[in-house]
Amino acid sequence: MNVVIDCNIFISAVLSQNGTAIEVLRYALKEKFIPQFGQKLFKEYEDVLSREHIVKKSKLSENEIDELLNALISVSKYNEIYYLWRPNLQDEGDNHIVELAVASNSKYIITNNKKDFLIHELNFEFEVVTAKEFLQKEFEL
Repeated sequence: MNVVIDCNIFISAVLSQNGTAIEVLRYALKEKFIPQFGQKLFKEYEDVLSREHIVKKSKLSENEIDELLNALISVSKYNEIYYLWRPNLQDEGDNHIVELAVASNSKYIITNNKKDFLIHELNFEFEVVTAKEFLQKEFEL
């Protein structure tokens, strides 16, 4: 099953190191589903994870954060996005996540900000869920 993991889920996992966000990463690393990446999402991960306030708040070192990201990438699939249309979400910065979900035929977008994906001009086959909802639906947790 293909899934797009919004950057905020990874950040939550890095900062909390427990809870539903880290469980999503654990299942991904166990290859229970296939995380999908495009260039823009990968760059977003790199950018946010290099921010000093994120590194300071995390109990992980910069090297450990890099290792965790590399591990996630190693079980993920890269998708080329051609941006032929725009979903026109309220937050323009989230359009690439929807485009990635469509291009990769993902079943879910997992995010902490579901409301950001509710208002759009196009309808899609994927479902937008929180980490907790995803785990409940797919792994009965």
